[in-house]
Amino acid sequence: MPTPERLAEQFEQHRAHLRAVAYRMLGSASEADDAVQESWIRLGRTDVSDVENLRAWLTTVVARVCLDMLRTRTSRREEPLNENDENTEDANRGVHVPDPVITRAGGNPESDAMLVDSVGLALLVVLETLEPAERLAFVLHDVFGMTFEEIAPIVDRSPVAARQLASRARRQVQRKAPPSDRDLHQQRQVIEAFMAAARDGDFERLVSVLDPDIVLRADGGAIAGASRLVRGAQAVASQAATFSRIGLTNEVVLVNGNIGLVSRRPDGRLFSVLGFTIAGGKIVEIDILADPERLGRLDLSALDS
Repeated sequence: MPTPERLAEQFEQHRAHLRAVAYRMLGSASEADDAVQESWIRLGRTDVSDVENLRAWLTTVVARVCLDMLRTRTSRREEPLNENDENTEDANRGVHVPDPVITRAGGNPESDAMLVDSVGLALLVVLETLEPAERLAFVLHDVFGMTFEEIAPIVDRSPVAARQLASRARRQVQRKAPPSDRDLHQQRQVIEAFMAAARDGDFERLVSVLDPDIVLRADGGAIAGASRLVRGAQAVASQAATFSRIGLTNEVVLVNGNIGLVSRRPDGRLFSVLGFTIAGGKIVEIDILADPERLGRLDLSALDS
């Protein structure tokens, strides 16, 4: 059996990969860290002398941990709303925006394991609506290339059943996750046009950069009235115009590999993080994390480097 020192060295070689798997499974940076830590504990309790591929073994372990966490997690599904329901208390209470991964807009996201084959916030929101086994099968197969023979024992299904889980999840993703423009320069142009129109209070210009069917999610956590789900360009433009009047400063960053914003109050305190999904030169989704408790846990160290 490897020495504890050698085992720790090997684990560290795979830590970034395991955290990437866990983050995509859970949509939470803190829960991903917990899952990785639990996989380290289980490694320490197991004789892996006969394990030929430690990376695959660890991936399976962290996947099992994540599956257990998903199954015990309080449901945070976003239910579809009628066009007149976006401001109802019941609908807004359940809005949840996954933890964003924030890096400098001028940095090199390809060097960050969390952003390799980057998963945007819009996709993570869709993944939140899947059954735990569906999410696991989709993430492990479609994102990380594991075979259904490898996935099957994790979800206690046959390989054929595991394939069906992934297929169902894929259909949901294709139906609900909007396609996005990947050119960061073009994304930035759209966001800067959005910011300028909001700053100038130009409602028509605001509407012009928004897709007619845009969806805005704002997750304010426990703050009464801070969470909301808004649909349609006119309604979203009204929200943007309102926030433009409270004196926030905005820093352009990368949020999960796409152009986004970090907003701060006049005294410098973090107010929100905005992730954008842009398709065809229009903003089709805006995901806002404004929960003070979760904002306080975000890793913003990349912005200081």
